[in-house]
Amino acid sequence: MAKNVLIVDDESSIRQTLTAALQDEGYQVQSAQNGAEALAITEKSGPDLVLLDIWMPGVDGIEVLKRIKELRTDTVVIMMSGHGTIETAVRATKLGAFDFIEKPLSLERLLVLLQNARSTQDLARENTALRRQLQKERTLIGDSSVMQQARDIIKRVAPTTGSVLITGENGTGKELIAHAIHTHSPRFNKPFIEVNCAAIPEELIESELFGHEKGSFTGATGQKKGKFDLANGGTLFLDEIGDMSFKTQAKILRILQEQKFERVGGNQTIQTDVRVLAATNKDLKQAIKNGSFREDLYHRLNVIPFYLQPLRDRKGDTEQLALHFLKEFSNTHGKPVRPLTKEALAALNSYSWPGNVRELRNMIERIVILTPEADFNNSVLASEVLQFLTDQFMTESSEATTPPGFSTDLKTLRDARDAFEKVFIQKSLEENSWNVSKTAQTLGIERSHLHKKIKAYGLE
Repeated sequence: MAKNVLIVDDESSIRQTLTAALQDEGYQVQSAQNGAEALAITEKSGPDLVLLDIWMPGVDGIEVLKRIKELRTDTVVIMMSGHGTIETAVRATKLGAFDFIEKPLSLERLLVLLQNARSTQDLARENTALRRQLQKERTLIGDSSVMQQARDIIKRVAPTTGSVLITGENGTGKELIAHAIHTHSPRFNKPFIEVNCAAIPEELIESELFGHEKGSFTGATGQKKGKFDLANGGTLFLDEIGDMSFKTQAKILRILQEQKFERVGGNQTIQTDVRVLAATNKDLKQAIKNGSFREDLYHRLNVIPFYLQPLRDRKGDTEQLALHFLKEFSNTHGKPVRPLTKEALAALNSYSWPGNVRELRNMIERIVILTPEADFNNSVLASEVLQFLTDQFMTESSEATTPPGFSTDLKTLRDARDAFEKVFIQKSLEENSWNVSKTAQTLGIERSHLHKKIKAYGLE
């Protein structure tokens, strides 16, 4: 797509020459003879690129540069001058100018500069779009009191530099919380680096975290920057911190205290500015008692404790999450988005979700992928949900005590569904103090229909 270029110069000959040359190169060109006119055009049409003369009557180029950057932060500005100084060029660069070119202009050099500016701008816009998409995908879903409290904590802790220790069961969304804290912090435009402490072998963890120098060990053929290097100025997320070795814990503690480290095999001390967020599903207090986790590191990490409750305790979030994942995966796999029926939602809310949000997400994706294309013409998802939950009951009941009224000796899928439905209805009746009308409303079925089910399953 052609880029829109604004030429700002008080000399008409320069404007005319550049306009003709750039139009021949496929650019869309506008021109302005002074700063005030340039600002009016920028505010109205927002050019992609600006060629801006420094010395002009009235508002000079430096002031115009500042105001263009206030109006359009992604507009790329190249400064032009016939008698510029190094000080002026440095000042312009600090104010956001992409580059500085001297008059008389070299058309060849100018075209190279414009091409580089276009590439830089495209990359910046692509990165911005990706960040927005990632932020959208990482939105915290749910209006339960738990999630409202989580958002409030994030809002309060994100602007600070305090270390945060995020705890909770597997699949609850601890990584999502870490991303949210980074996104709402002043470090948003700096790196967010993740390290899964459980996935890296103990003999490599120090190299991954701190980097190494050439020849520091067999296979170290060159210098490598570690995660603390890469996260400088930003955020380092240490996931599964409870699985980190005792030896590495000591080095992490030193970095948190002194904000400096050495690479493996190196002697140079490297200063770093990193905010550390950590997460674990383990009981670190028990690990301290067992001697597998340092108490001093625990207190250093646990400046701001953040416990994320399991999905079973976040009443109301299951439905919103299910609908969110249904839309996401329907779009991903090119299928129409179907609403969840009341029966399906009731079934989802009845399940304890031991795998938390991750299990719910996987279940919805599985349903979307495996449901035949023809079945997407109707709005019934209850059968698919019930089949999934029946499978879960079958698996769980074979490993633990069989739920009351639920036999594992079932011959057909219909037998399994009936068995699940019996347990499901009994549980709902118990939760509603055996009030049939209230239970029917909860399940989204007619009271008379529920009476028939109660009689058929001998639940009277």
